[in-house]
Amino acid sequence: MKHIKVLIVEDDPMVVEVNSGFVGDIPGFRVEGVARTGKAALEMLIKNKFDLALLDIYLPDMDGFTVLREIRKRGFSMDVVMVTAVQDAETVRNVFRYGAVDYIIKPFKFSRLRGALESYAVMFEKLNKKTRLDQTELDQLALSRTQAEETAGDVPKGLNSITLKQVMMCLVRETKPLSAEEVAVALGLARVTARRYLEYLEDTGKAGAQLQYGSVGRPIKKFILAEVGNKKN
Repeated sequence: MKHIKVLIVEDDPMVVEVNSGFVGDIPGFRVEGVARTGKAALEMLIKNKFDLALLDIYLPDMDGFTVLREIRKRGFSMDVVMVTAVQDAETVRNVFRYGAVDYIIKPFKFSRLRGALESYAVMFEKLNKKTRLDQTELDQLALSRTQAEETAGDVPKGLNSITLKQVMMCLVRETKPLSAEEVAVALGLARVTARRYLEYLEDTGKAGAQLQYGSVGRPIKKFILAEVGNKKN
């Protein structure tokens, strides 16, 4: 099996160690390089082929967004997951405009990184093993990026655009409806917080909701992306 080659761009040795351990625990991925500065990362890309970079914003010599722009400008064939503590909406929008496949906020749980990499692995496999993709497959691959970009814009007071994107990505990764509790566990959120974001997505037509009945107790409300659920009119 071909491993997905990962480059970690991070100047904090402890974070490098933790992230390397996380990546090593996910089947199909292997850390093939570590760069402590933006310049070092760009130099490594000249000599080595990587499939995916985990890129921090805060670097000693240049910010990670500048590195991402240089990666695109120079035509390096590599995908990028931004891993950073930066949370302002403008940075998030710019990062996705330059083609990052995900945006993970530090500190994060292992489950969050695992979900991001597992979603990426699905895309990587499809794009590298197939010579043609039908419209349904293309729509599914594009969903995590286009919907995340739309969602990362203006949101109501009391909601955080990045948390909203994380909830969207959680729904993207699943083909079955998820309850607020399941989303909360996956993202490390309080259940009431997860429900608030899910209901906002339902209200804006980006997600559909279903009631699932068990043998006893109250029905459970579960949410699914509108593209594969019932879109509101």
